[in-house]
Amino acid sequence: MKMTFRWFGSKFDTVTLQNIRQIPGVTGVITTLYDIPAGELWPQEKIHALKKEVEAEGLKIEGIESVNVHDAIKIGNSDRNKYIDNYIKTLENLGKEHINLVCYNFMPVFDWTRTDLAKKRPDGSTVMAYDQQVVDTIDPKKFFDQTNSNSNGFVMPGWEPERLAHVKELFDAYKEVSEDKLFDNLVYFLKAIQPVCEKYDIKMAIHPDDPSWPVFGLPRIITSKEKIQKMLKAVDAPFNGLTFCAGSLGSNPKNDLPDIIRSLPGRIHFAHVRNLHHFKPGVFEEAAHLSSDGSFDLYEMCKALYDIGFTGPIRPDHGRMIWGEKAMPGYGLYDRALGATYINGLWEAIEKNSKRK
Repeated sequence: MKMTFRWFGSKFDTVTLQNIRQIPGVTGVITTLYDIPAGELWPQEKIHALKKEVEAEGLKIEGIESVNVHDAIKIGNSDRNKYIDNYIKTLENLGKEHINLVCYNFMPVFDWTRTDLAKKRPDGSTVMAYDQQVVDTIDPKKFFDQTNSNSNGFVMPGWEPERLAHVKELFDAYKEVSEDKLFDNLVYFLKAIQPVCEKYDIKMAIHPDDPSWPVFGLPRIITSKEKIQKMLKAVDAPFNGLTFCAGSLGSNPKNDLPDIIRSLPGRIHFAHVRNLHHFKPGVFEEAAHLSSDGSFDLYEMCKALYDIGFTGPIRPDHGRMIWGEKAMPGYGLYDRALGATYINGLWEAIEKNSKRK
């Protein structure tokens, strides 16, 4: 595996490339052109400049998270082919720069949902948390305004104000989009981009829905082992794969995370490894990566990835806010650096034990 760190770019991230370079074992970043709206073409010169900036600090771009999919593609309206053409040209430009992994999602309106961005824990750290009862009693527009106002002044990925300022119109546009239609639109998109992905050996790694059930009545299609397998079978080609995200799939405690990993050899292109603490169905908070701090067994997760021969990028995912740090919720330096070191330690132990056997 390749240990990486998510980086939003020098204009948007409190974490610098120099910070990342000093985390033991981290050799690359997962990044994006954060200021290009969904649907617009990524110019090759901008991709090239980003790549050179990262490489100048001794790191490598191991993947893009995300090239966001425009709502017209998800809805399947008359404009979708225009935005798919832009997506294809963007993938071509990434391929020309030898960037061969793209994480993306197919969630309607909200890329992810949390009801608290800074819940205080007993140790004084803060974490993002979710409570379904809160979601059930709040208007989506108010929910967006609340999330935006609690983001420490940062633009949260998937919560771009210029798009979600039209949240009512977006909800209206998705009214006729059932789970089946959303799935069909995903398949249409994947088949359209397949030739350029195969030409440049680009792996598309879909991110699971977060949380893994319908929110505000919007459909969800990447929520369980069965639904992931359905998607992979519908476009059964090596380029089409999964971002295994422990926090997203693990939001539903019925999902057996190591079992999901073992069921998908060769189709997991990217891994987000993190921990959640479940209180009851629909109520959870994010935790430190350490297994004993939450509800997941990170050793078993890493062991499953090792057992299927996973060699792609891993990154520590959402961390606590600790030691007085002020950063984008979930994306501070300190706790994610601890997470990277912990995962590296687990991987080293698993690898050495395997070789001794």
